[in-house]
Amino acid sequence: MTINLTRTVECVNGTWDPASPGVLALPSGRLVRGRGLGRPVPDGPPPHFAVYLLGSPPPAVEWEARWLRWPDFGLPRDRTQAREALREAWHRAEFHRVEIACRGGRGRTGTALACLAVLDGVPPEGAVAYVRDRFDAHAIETWWQRRYVRDFPGR
Repeated sequence: MTINLTRTVECVNGTWDPASPGVLALPSGRLVRGRGLGRPVPDGPPPHFAVYLLGSPPPAVEWEARWLRWPDFGLPRDRTQAREALREAWHRAEFHRVEIACRGGRGRTGTALACLAVLDGVPPEGAVAYVRDRFDAHAIETWWQRRYVRDFPGR
């Protein structure tokens, strides 16, 4: 998948405030917001792009979004589609506000954020700890989610 990203006046400085709730800073400086769709939307600007990790279609939003069929406590149904969506989110996060969200904002969201950390250069065996230290101590809830991160292909 080739993604052509260009800097525009609108998107320079178009990323998240690093102090905002749920924002994870990746080693490259990319910022990604993780959240639970079952909670109120945080204050501040909306995302430019989102990846929603749910067993059923997400609610309609006013920004560009992708839905990954990903059941609660499970793994994505289509791993190729998941890899492509997470790579797209990682690329876009360089210049845009990217949000990753599931219903609760911990298991699936944490797993996806750990995969983004792998794409950003964090060793797969350290990505779960990276996300738990910087996003949510309870992120990535099952052993098969941890294994999914460990086996997730980097760049």
